[in-house]
Amino acid sequence: MLTRLMRTYLRTRTGSVAIVVVLLVAQTVGNLYLPNLNAAIINNGVVTGNLGYILRTGAAMLAITLAIGGVAIVAVYWASRIAMGAGADIRDDLFRTVQSFSTRDMNVFGTPSLITRNTNDVQQIQIFLQMALTMMVIAPIMSVGGIIFAIKEDARLLPLLAVAVPVMAGFLALVMVRVVPRFRSMQVKIDRITQILREQITGVRVIRAFVRVTSEADRFAVANDDLTATALSVNRTFALMPAMMMGILNISSVAVLWFGGRLVSQGSEPIGNLTAFLTYILQILISVMMAAMMVILLPRAMASAERIVEVLETTPVVTDPDTPTSPRAPTGRVRFDDVAYAYPGSERAVLEHLSFTFEPGETSAIIGGTGSGKTTLVSLIPRLVDVTAGAVLVSDVDVREQSQEELWSAMGIVPQSAYLFSGTVASNLRLGAPAATEDELWRALTIAQARDFVAAMPGGLDAPIDQGGTNVSGGQRQRLAIARALVKAPRLYLFDDCFSALDAGTDARLRVALREATRDAVVVIVAQRVSTIMHADRIIVLDDGHVVGSGTHAQLLVDCEPYREIVVSQLGEDAA
Repeated sequence: MLTRLMRTYLRTRTGSVAIVVVLLVAQTVGNLYLPNLNAAIINNGVVTGNLGYILRTGAAMLAITLAIGGVAIVAVYWASRIAMGAGADIRDDLFRTVQSFSTRDMNVFGTPSLITRNTNDVQQIQIFLQMALTMMVIAPIMSVGGIIFAIKEDARLLPLLAVAVPVMAGFLALVMVRVVPRFRSMQVKIDRITQILREQITGVRVIRAFVRVTSEADRFAVANDDLTATALSVNRTFALMPAMMMGILNISSVAVLWFGGRLVSQGSEPIGNLTAFLTYILQILISVMMAAMMVILLPRAMASAERIVEVLETTPVVTDPDTPTSPRAPTGRVRFDDVAYAYPGSERAVLEHLSFTFEPGETSAIIGGTGSGKTTLVSLIPRLVDVTAGAVLVSDVDVREQSQEELWSAMGIVPQSAYLFSGTVASNLRLGAPAATEDELWRALTIAQARDFVAAMPGGLDAPIDQGGTNVSGGQRQRLAIARALVKAPRLYLFDDCFSALDAGTDARLRVALREATRDAVVVIVAQRVSTIMHADRIIVLDDGHVVGSGTHAQLLVDCEPYREIVVSQLGEDAA
């Protein structure tokens, strides 16, 4: 997975990668040439007392060292640009992929996991890529070049390498086998930490209200300790690496000095050659240690790449057709044609045999008990989920034959949970109509019964709104969400139980203003309160996923017993 991910996101950066490789090759060749010059200084300058040769060769070594430093700076700069750019592209693709997910797709991964994949997992890939573009390029060149130059200095000491390098490689392979599964487990446990934190931050009022602060702290501590234990287990394994590597390095150095010293004392090898050979041995083993550092990053990067690719290769359940069909006339009319919907894996459908039409200029309402399928029914219209039988038509075209963007652009949706984005009142209202004027914003606020409290806020339309709208009340959030839909001025309005936080007076005034403002559009209201929908042109009563009544309030009181029971339970026997 990691190789495939790198190949995909480095394809457009092959030129930059080539520059980095060329610079690193030049840097490594310079480093390999320095011990040879050092040997020459010892053999031809120090031993013979030739000061001029020492100065000339020393100056050359200094110039090469400065050049290596400059090349290394440029190489790291380009490697950083490549790694950060690839990470930005991965995040962008992840974001776009997640944006195309249906509700069902989102539930498969879960919000905490998707957040972790787009942050922590991408960061692991960036770190690995930057290190790979430096260490993983230098290490093999340094190893092969070091062996070649070491043979050139004295091939008789080469068997020492034949022992040291395989021992190091075997130890690294053993570490890889042990830590890769643990890194996969760590990423899952980070997801769990994110989930608990998100729940505790979002639900802090509930936690305090039910005096669950201590128990929630304990729940977080359990997840945190679990992650810590896994991380400690991995780090204990890695803690052995420096000691083992340095032990092998030092033993190899002692062996070179032992056997090489005997050759020097016998006069069969110049002292400069032994010094150079020792340097090359150190360079070779250090390059293996650099590879060992990559081993620390590789398992986590592999686990992260698998999680990222899993999201990127997910085909959304709800997709645009190959050849979208546009409505001839965007009337907003909605028709349910024997519609049924069942959740994946469920034994029975939650909606069955739904057939009705919502006409322009008509306010239609949907009411029913908890779990009757009201919100699911409304979710079928904008294709948040797809029907499992029958068809939903908007403007006389099946929603599955339309492009999702065109379908959504024709709707103004106010969901059950009114969500506001961080910014200002105006930026939230302009979400669906960026070019809306201030007069249009104030008009929408007036209809939504939000003008007074917005005008009283410091800054008015420019008043700040916190993420989620937490700095305004629930009723104010709902009214701002309704105003946001009105600013868009669509042909179809879907109000999903978005009047629940309003007092009776505000609810009544809003309904009167709303009827006038949306008289030419299709209006669908889902509500729990009878008072909200009793003046609708048509009320559809749902019970256990079936339509058990359809008509006006007066008609249903006579013909529909489930509706009559709802009215009696809310308004009393006199209202029925």
